[in-house]
Amino acid sequence: MAPWNDSRAMPSVLKAALVAVQVYAFYFAASSAYTIRLHAVNEYGRIIHEFDPWFNFRATKYLHENGWTKFFRWYDHESWYPLGRPVGTTIYPGMQITSVCICNVLEYLGTPMSLNDVCVFVPAWFGVIATTFLALLASECSGSASAGVGAALIMSIIPAHIMRSVAGGYDNESVAITALCMTFYFWCRSLRNDGSWWIGIFTGLAYTYMVMVWGGYIFVLNMIGVHAGLLWITGCHSTKLHRAYSLFYLIGTYGAVHVPVVGWAPLKSLEQLGAFGVFIALQLMEFCEVARRKKNLTNGDVNKLRLVVFGATAAVFGVITVILLPTGYFGPLSARVRGLFVRHTRTGNPLVDSVAEHQPASPQAYWQYLHYMCYCAPVGYALCMCRVTPIANLMQYFGAGPWWSDRGDAKMFLITYATIGYFFSNKMVRLVLLMGPIASALGGIALGAVAEWCVWQAAMFIPDFGGDEDEEEEVEEEKEEITEGKGKGRGKGRQMKETASTKEEEEPKKGKKRGPVRGMLTQGQKDQLCASIGSLVTALEGFYNLLPMKLARLALVVYLGYTSRHYAGEFTTYCEQLAHGMSNPSLVFKAHLNNGQMVVVNDYMEAYHWLRDKTPKDARIMAWWDYGYQITGIGERTTLADGNTWNHEHIATIGKMFASPEDQAHELIRHVADFVLVWTGGGGDDLAKSPHMARIGNSVYPGLCPNDPTCRMFGFTDRQGTPTPMMGKSLLYKLVTAGQRQGVSLNSTLWREVYTSRYNKVRIFKVLKVSKKSRKWLADPANRICDAPGSWYCSGQYPPAWKKLISQRVSFAQLEDFNRGGGNSEYTKQYMARMNGEAPATNEEADATIQFLAAFAPRSKAEAQWEDTDLTSQMWAIVKNNDLASMKSLIDAAPNVVHARSSDGRGPLWWAYEFKREGMKNLLVKRGIDVQAKDTNGIRALDLDSGKKRIGGSPKIEKTADSGEKKKKKKSKKKKA
Repeated sequence: MAPWNDSRAMPSVLKAALVAVQVYAFYFAASSAYTIRLHAVNEYGRIIHEFDPWFNFRATKYLHENGWTKFFRWYDHESWYPLGRPVGTTIYPGMQITSVCICNVLEYLGTPMSLNDVCVFVPAWFGVIATTFLALLASECSGSASAGVGAALIMSIIPAHIMRSVAGGYDNESVAITALCMTFYFWCRSLRNDGSWWIGIFTGLAYTYMVMVWGGYIFVLNMIGVHAGLLWITGCHSTKLHRAYSLFYLIGTYGAVHVPVVGWAPLKSLEQLGAFGVFIALQLMEFCEVARRKKNLTNGDVNKLRLVVFGATAAVFGVITVILLPTGYFGPLSARVRGLFVRHTRTGNPLVDSVAEHQPASPQAYWQYLHYMCYCAPVGYALCMCRVTPIANLMQYFGAGPWWSDRGDAKMFLITYATIGYFFSNKMVRLVLLMGPIASALGGIALGAVAEWCVWQAAMFIPDFGGDEDEEEEVEEEKEEITEGKGKGRGKGRQMKETASTKEEEEPKKGKKRGPVRGMLTQGQKDQLCASIGSLVTALEGFYNLLPMKLARLALVVYLGYTSRHYAGEFTTYCEQLAHGMSNPSLVFKAHLNNGQMVVVNDYMEAYHWLRDKTPKDARIMAWWDYGYQITGIGERTTLADGNTWNHEHIATIGKMFASPEDQAHELIRHVADFVLVWTGGGGDDLAKSPHMARIGNSVYPGLCPNDPTCRMFGFTDRQGTPTPMMGKSLLYKLVTAGQRQGVSLNSTLWREVYTSRYNKVRIFKVLKVSKKSRKWLADPANRICDAPGSWYCSGQYPPAWKKLISQRVSFAQLEDFNRGGGNSEYTKQYMARMNGEAPATNEEADATIQFLAAFAPRSKAEAQWEDTDLTSQMWAIVKNNDLASMKSLIDAAPNVVHARSSDGRGPLWWAYEFKREGMKNLLVKRGIDVQAKDTNGIRALDLDSGKKRIGGSPKIEKTADSGEKKKKKKSKKKKA
């Protein structure tokens, strides 16, 4: 259809060229979506990455080898030892089922592929499918094929999607984003016109698949629910909305309750009852609308009927709620969901808080994963906002053409998705993943609108060699379709004006006298206003179509075409580089030795293979929960915990054993494990994770760190890695550093080192004096607790030797666990206060420490020496632990302490930037620290914000915080030469 400022149809030659370009561009997008995700396969081979994907592969393998029935009755006693875990009923099996089906189909077609290879390529394949459905969604919402192609080009390479869909990253999200885009597309398509409501069937089926694939189905459910609710609240209710939503909700809910891990949650969980409420509201609205049509009710009568119907329904559901609430029927919000709404940035659960991706998103994260879409998406947002259904109805009233309201319901969906998606992603950086599709769709709409505008400017100077009549007929048909689509569900603007006068004529016939309402325009005033707006629009059209303006627009087209090449190339290069960085598997990676030689570090894979090949098949491995999936998936051995994190108390017990003194830990471990595996070698090793181990352990065993919820006593006193007394005595510290740090050793009668990887990334120790009695007791099936005689659901128990330990547990409850009794709420409050730097240091020991440190503070800024002292070491620990109270007390005691600097020229402000302590930064600046001061390498603390490392690297980084270290290495090499 021609734009509002041009009555001509597009020349047929140009239209054919445009279609050809769109087809090629979509093919290019699909091809790019596949190839950009294969970096890891091309460089490291067909291997599964990370942690969770190994569990997904193990579950897929079990399903493939044992079949459907055994899979859903699989109680895995090789994980979460000795308790075990009912895998088939606690995972979202959609991805496993999909992979097995693909493998079987390929075998049937005569092109067999191993299950491992299928699982490696699934993320890349579904990346292409997600790109396709996102293109359909953008095209459907905008009514423009160009917008769909633009969205496909963006979605195919945008880092927010790639980060969970690289080949080998066999994670639920790689398939879930495809299911999300598919569900949203069918939902918007079902609202196109009054005859498309039946597509709600496919919306329900797509949503069922989404439920099978990922726990994020709750976001999809509530997105559609909120959108339908907004249409209802803004007066845009229609029969097609009622029918489409009813089909979606009934089919989707029926499918969801048949997924074992979900069960009846859609009708019990507070996170999902909102969509049920919208379903009930739409049924009531349609009931009233049917009554209006049958009984020819007036608006006043309909409003009265609605009041009665909604009031009675609310009373009934109120009574039901009062009856069910005390029984615990309604499930509480999960810790992760609750963390999206509470005021603080932590959930109160140290296990959830220990995961980096659960932290709030920063502006840098949005730029890193969305790049130029941070600028393009808001433009698409504005274009959609001015044409959503409520605003479109208003604009039609003032004379806008019917095309203005075309697909307004779908545009409102994009606005809703963008708004809600941004809110939640801002609370949890992991959810930036959800911004990939909507940023691509809005960016595609913006780019598509600009591209089509440019084509129309070129069309002014291209003669048409035939087909004018056909083109004009097509234009008229499109106009008629739009008019018909909008006429039944809601009144058009021009109809509103016509019916207004009719109503005024009918009112006297009913005997009702109505005078003008204060503040309201009369019909004559409204007509005059519409005529004035129409005259203004006509004048603007005439000016817009003057020859000088046409030439100016053509020049603008040339400029946009020239500059867009630069930005498109930069965006593509950035995405390629980031994709390459995201494709590096954590199991295998490349690194440089001190002599500059490039090597492939395969320590982790080799360590797990050693477990598989060198230990008994019934060997039990104790390790931190992060590595459990890899131990069972690659090492094929029993592990005490894995990444499912379903049992907080069990993980806390492992944390307690690692943080306890060596002999105490051995007395516990000997009853449940034969080997202990630790990650070493720096970086993200177990010492780096040690504060989380202690905090999690302390949340269930408060005696681990008495009166210290954050376990500050378990850590290091300086940047040289000097352990605190509690850390130095702990089993974890000794396992990681024994024999490698002077003065650290293990008791040879309790442990024996049996394996150290080539580059010291993994160490494995054999547990000596293992309790044969406990092992035999745990292996006896008679000591498992089954939910029924002969049932497959049989949970293990802790050994009798652990009876005293288990009795010391305190049931962990979080701040917002309103539906759960017990727990140590006072502990949680103290934990939150300490983590937020709000807990005051009031005890005498703390005051004495502050006074001791204050004695070493410089007397003035000029007298501050650059040296490593007890003062700088303690200040570094204070900043690292975000202990605002101690820092404030120290500055109060010695104001010039802010100028203290270590031997590398860095002080508390540098450390505050390194550890991202915003409150600490503000305190130091307020107390007079020099923000322009530089360290020995000439780097200011402010420079660390723009120079920090980024995932995958950035093409624009010119100077990083590591540059000083590189300079030092170069100098040392020159000295050696």
